[in-house]
Amino acid sequence: MQVLFINNDGGGFADHIEIADGTTVEQLFQQRVPQGKPADYLIRVNRQPTSRDAVLQPGDRISITPTKIEGAASSLPRKGTLWEPVNSLTPSTSRLVS
Repeated sequence: MQVLFINNDGGGFADHIEIADGTTVEQLFQQRVPQGKPADYLIRVNRQPTSRDAVLQPGDRISITPTKIEGAASSLPRKGTLWEPVNSLTPSTSRLVS
């Protein structure tokens, strides 16, 4: 059977793929993201959250989106660092973040 698979990991792509009848969400995830952990992804079928044992149907739209981006750093100030206003319109003066 054919489903629309949307992989938002890395460059991302969408394509109609052939899968076996009775394929579950978990099985498709293991086939398409073998080194991934399901807890690190938002997995949806037909734009709705789903369970790992949901059986996919012909024409389903499956999206797999990472919730953690490797190498990304927080843009928030760290404790003890000096906070500087972005511009003259920022309503604060320099202060330590605690």
